[in-house]
Amino acid sequence: MGEIVRVYRERLPSLRFIGKRYTNAERANGFGHKWGEWFQNGWFGELEALGEAPGIENGYLGFMRCGEDFENTFEYWIGMFFPADTPVPEGYGHIDLDGGDIGVCWIKGREDDGSLFCMHDACVAELAENGMGNFRIEAGMSCFFERYNCPRFTQQDEQGNVILDYCVLLAERDTPAP
Repeated sequence: MGEIVRVYRERLPSLRFIGKRYTNAERANGFGHKWGEWFQNGWFGELEALGEAPGIENGYLGFMRCGEDFENTFEYWIGMFFPADTPVPEGYGHIDLDGGDIGVCWIKGREDDGSLFCMHDACVAELAENGMGNFRIEAGMSCFFERYNCPRFTQQDEQGNVILDYCVLLAERDTPAP
C-alpha cells in the first residue's frame, strides 16, 4: 500500500512540458501500456536530446489535467519539462506553464502492486492539511503530475519500495476553502 512520507512546497520557473497527449478513451487499466510504447519507440531519447531544464528536479513525467467534467476533459500526457522557449519536435505536443509553486508528496510503495498510482485524493488532502490546498487553474484545468525521479523511483529499497513524486500546481497564495 502506498504511504505519503514527505510533503513540501517547491518553486518552478516558467516551463514548457513536451510530450504526447492521451485521453480517457485510451486508458486501459491506466496508462502503463502507453509508457511501454514510449520506451519501445525511444521517445524519451528523442526528448532527452533537446537538453534539460536547469535548476529543477526533473525526470519522466505523467502530466495530468482536467476541468470540472472529468470524464470529457481528462488528459494524461507523458513527457518531460524543458525551458519555456524549447522548440517542439514534430509528433509531440506541449503545454506552457507559468512559473509558480507546486505541492509535492512523496509516495512510498511498491510499483508492482499499483498502490502508488491511486493516491490522488490522499495527496490532495495531505497538501491541504499542510497549507497547500489552493490549486492553480491553467486554461480552465487543474494540473497535477507524477514525477519519476531518478534515483527515488528507479532504485528500490530492501523491501522493494520506491518513491513516486506526486505534484500539484498551486495558486500563488493559499486561501482558506469556503
